[in-house]
Amino acid sequence: MLELKLSNNPIYQAFTQRAMCYIATGGADFGECLVTIKKIADGNVDKWYQEWIATASRVENIGDASLRNGHRISACEAYLRASNYYHTAYFPLFGCPVDSRLITAFNKEVEVFQKAALLFKTPIEIIEIPFESTTLPAYFLKVDDSGNARPTIIYTNGYDSNIQEMYFAHADAALKRGYNCLLFDGPGQGRNLIRGNSYLRADWENVVTPVINYTLTRKEIDQKKIILAGWSFGGFLAARAAAYEHRIAALITDPGQWDTGDLLNTSAITKISNLLNIDKMLYWRIIQRGFWALNVNCLEDFFKSMKNFRISHIAQNIQCPTLITLPEGDPIANGALALYKALNVSNKKLVHFCEEEGSGGHCEMLARSLYNQRVFDWLDQAL
Repeated sequence: MLELKLSNNPIYQAFTQRAMCYIATGGADFGECLVTIKKIADGNVDKWYQEWIATASRVENIGDASLRNGHRISACEAYLRASNYYHTAYFPLFGCPVDSRLITAFNKEVEVFQKAALLFKTPIEIIEIPFESTTLPAYFLKVDDSGNARPTIIYTNGYDSNIQEMYFAHADAALKRGYNCLLFDGPGQGRNLIRGNSYLRADWENVVTPVINYTLTRKEIDQKKIILAGWSFGGFLAARAAAYEHRIAALITDPGQWDTGDLLNTSAITKISNLLNIDKMLYWRIIQRGFWALNVNCLEDFFKSMKNFRISHIAQNIQCPTLITLPEGDPIANGALALYKALNVSNKKLVHFCEEEGSGGHCEMLARSLYNQRVFDWLDQAL
């Protein structure tokens, strides 16, 4: 995967690059990110947290000053960047028991993003979707205030993102093309994990159905044109939900995935176990992030839990037009072709993204413009 060398620490490299991926949609400035990672260098996690919080706070203060002086657009832009920087600050702190600094940074991320939400030309609605005995946090973004019923994309998250980050990754492109967006966090995601002790689950159809029920109460949503999209591990979760939930007009799974258990044979488990002590990013993905999101405390239980995430027995039940991405070099996209072959729908498309055009790697993060062009061009025609 292409990368701009930012740090000798692979975790710092990955998370700084992730923050910078949202420059195009207002989530970062190149210089602000560079000056922050330069101050951190090869410092410890405390230094990482300290410097990203400092940058986030400084940019938030810029937003406050602009707002006091009546400059709403400048304030909104600063708040969006600050939100992403608060988000970036807590990634290396993932794990259970939850570090108090993670909670503090997450609360600031939400607070500052919601300050920005009120300043949009069409303000972002902050909502709570009824779910079992609690609610799911969500944002509803409308193309405009006309009240016209429009096609609407429900975006579902994966393992380690949240609804604030999904704004930068998805909403900007969708709104420009005339699609409303509903961004939500399910169990084991965002606030539900950090503050709610709610963990990731395989029966995502039972998560998506209440979300769709909510969309049917909104006059601004064309009930015949509700699209479900999932990114990262959400690509699996969205496909799983679509096999049961047939009120969906189209499905986007980025990337396509198959039964997790098929990837976790004895050889793969042994290889992963041996790499954990030398691969810092793999350790973060499995021990820090995976154990926490799945509420397990040992490798055996982690692998056992992951095998619950199956779709082979129900993939043929998906009834809507479906686009599946297959990015080169994305380690979780190995099942994309299997999912594509299993679909029993006439309108299905497998879209390849490759290193040569700069779109390889997880979720095409370094080429979101190309991703959006291909996905939305297909979606416009599919609807």
